[in-house]
Amino acid sequence: MTADDVELAVVEAGDTTRPTLLFLHGYPDCKQVWEPVMTRLAARYHVVAYDVRGAGQSSAPEPRAESYLLERLEEDFLSVLDALAPYGPVHLVGHDWGSVQGWEFATSPRLRGGLASFTSISGPCLDHFGFWLRDRLHPPTARSLLQALGQGLRSWYVYAFQVPRVPEALWRGPLGRRWPAVRRVMERLPVADDRPSATLPEDAANGTWLYRANMRDRLRDPRPDRIATVPVQLVVPTGDPYLSRHLYDDLDRWAPVLRRRTVDAGHWLPLTRPDQLAEWISEFLDAVRDGSVPSVGSTTASAHVPAVRSVPR
Repeated sequence: MTADDVELAVVEAGDTTRPTLLFLHGYPDCKQVWEPVMTRLAARYHVVAYDVRGAGQSSAPEPRAESYLLERLEEDFLSVLDALAPYGPVHLVGHDWGSVQGWEFATSPRLRGGLASFTSISGPCLDHFGFWLRDRLHPPTARSLLQALGQGLRSWYVYAFQVPRVPEALWRGPLGRRWPAVRRVMERLPVADDRPSATLPEDAANGTWLYRANMRDRLRDPRPDRIATVPVQLVVPTGDPYLSRHLYDDLDRWAPVLRRRTVDAGHWLPLTRPDQLAEWISEFLDAVRDGSVPSVGSTTASAHVPAVRSVPR
């Protein structure tokens, strides 16, 4: 139960005395999107995932912007840490809006000491995104304008979700019914490997408030102090239809210890590439633990961790 009486549904597996991996799902998913990856890691680690407010089996707060602010999501995350990660800092993994949240937590003064590492998949920090846009528009060049325009076209749904009530009606109606089939086509995903939730239409309708509550203010007035306080592993699918890989060109300024990975795939890597993700997450966690990846602020920390790999589709 959170401070504003939202109940969070949590699942865990593995030995609780082993390092904890905490998985954050994106939009319009719920925690079960992580099942293929968690199953592959549960024998070695303590794995935890939860439905964010308004999704899956968690309850939904009042449908208003204040209920879905990133600050509220941070409170939820702290509640889960207090309950399920009693043996030290956790290794955080986020996809899509789970990664957006992860950046908020990995750069938050309140979470300093609570996290050991962060693996980001297909989701930027909104503050970093805001500065990325500023840098490409002031002053503009032909290249920077094309990058900004390209990302703007990919983000069409962000503008659509600002419209009141209409997106919710579509998700609870025809879009919610057809979305699993649409995603399978986009991701070349066999039916057997899909993880559509029975609550997807309602989850998607509730989740539109994430965009209304956070996007406009963070992009318009980004905070300059959002520096990651833990080592970061960035996984970039080059075929992501929603996020340009150029969006991460400037990430070195925000992540003092950064490992980049690229993969020729679409947006939903937890479903389409669970083996590869499990391998990379495990490698990164072990490297952080044995010191191969230095801690942020360490005198031995270099600006980058040179481990870039591209995996064909």
